[in-house]
Amino acid sequence: MDETEFWELVDATREAAEGDPEEQADLLVDRLLALDPDMVLDFARHFEARYNRAYTWDLWGAAWILLDGASDDAFDFFRCWLIGQGREVYEGAVHDPDSLADLLADFDEEVDGDGEELGYSADEAYEQLTGTVAPDLGIPPAASEPLGAPVDLESESVLAERYPKLWERFRA
Repeated sequence: MDETEFWELVDATREAAEGDPEEQADLLVDRLLALDPDMVLDFARHFEARYNRAYTWDLWGAAWILLDGASDDAFDFFRCWLIGQGREVYEGAVHDPDSLADLLADFDEEVDGDGEELGYSADEAYEQLTGTVAPDLGIPPAASEPLGAPVDLESESVLAERYPKLWERFRA
């Protein structure tokens, strides 16, 4: 599975789920079950690599604004949700987290921002296909700390200055 196929699966399931992350995860498992186990592992590698790449202070600050606070776990689930939003939103957010103010048509913190189940889709499909737990994916592990300069997540003035568009749209 190449990167284009990965994003096509993500986009197709998001559209079919009408943006509901839990429904998207269920649909993704269904689509992955139609593939062979090696393709499922390829999907998992693509997902995990993007998940690790999004482990940055800049994105954590954006998640903090969107979710009105984001614990370690909440930020993990946010990164899964971000991947589930598709290539354009994901890449835009990784390059400029403040651009999420423009990239997201709407955002409901009760539904959006939590893609925990998306993070388990490939593992679930692989286990259903093979009866075994997915092996190590053979990709570099995530950094132990978020990449980039730390953000004072508790400071509204820091967040407002660092993410002016997000702050204006979602917190002002």
